[in-house]
Amino acid sequence: MTAPSKFKTLCGRSGQSGDASGSPFFSAAFAPPVDVAALFVEPDGCYAGAPGVDTWDEARDARTYSGPHPVVAHPPCQRWGRFWRGSTRKPHQYKLGDDGGCFEAALRAVLTWGGVLEHPAHSKAWHAFGLCKPEAGKGWQRSDMGHPSSGYSVCYVEQGHYGHASRKPTWLLANVQPGVLPVLNWAKGEQRLPAWMIERYGYEKARRIGVVAMVGGKNKTAIRNATPEPFRDLLLSIARSAAS
Repeated sequence: MTAPSKFKTLCGRSGQSGDASGSPFFSAAFAPPVDVAALFVEPDGCYAGAPGVDTWDEARDARTYSGPHPVVAHPPCQRWGRFWRGSTRKPHQYKLGDDGGCFEAALRAVLTWGGVLEHPAHSKAWHAFGLCKPEAGKGWQRSDMGHPSSGYSVCYVEQGHYGHASRKPTWLLANVQPGVLPVLNWAKGEQRLPAWMIERYGYEKARRIGVVAMVGGKNKTAIRNATPEPFRDLLLSIARSAAS
């Protein structure tokens, strides 16, 4: 499969950036050593400038990452979600899973170097790669890939509990020792539909459209795909625990 030409709608996108100190005089000489790699992220996203983080964007081709640090992986999700075929007005534009090998590379990096992979809940990649599908409200659930040494943990969590504008149901896959995995907010959040939206479209259509789709302007995709900084920090802490 050929590599996707653009990663501008990556799941790990964030509209915020900046160096670790917030100061224009911040020097790399004072930065902490790199101890985590963030894969499939935007060069100007929320991981840019985060202390101790080596960012891998489209230009660096995160599929080629070969260690040695544990990773936080945000492989592209467009070809694994509900609309993997493309726009409903132009169906059958794409093949299921045609992401240029990004998910496979992300999974391999997590299983090899430790860390955590993030994807939308109910991602079809889980079925394609034979992964355990997490149940909502059950916390971390342990599984393996046919041998105890290939063990990993999965969970369902909503990024809305960590600062996202919508609920953003998410599946995580972590390769760290089960005893060090953090307790997250396992609850399903309430639907965040404003009254005017329900009145105008009806509940079912409003739910399908979603809160973020009602945000105007050309940045709605970036807003939808954004990783809130509190959730970023949580993922980084999980990855760092792989080295402990």
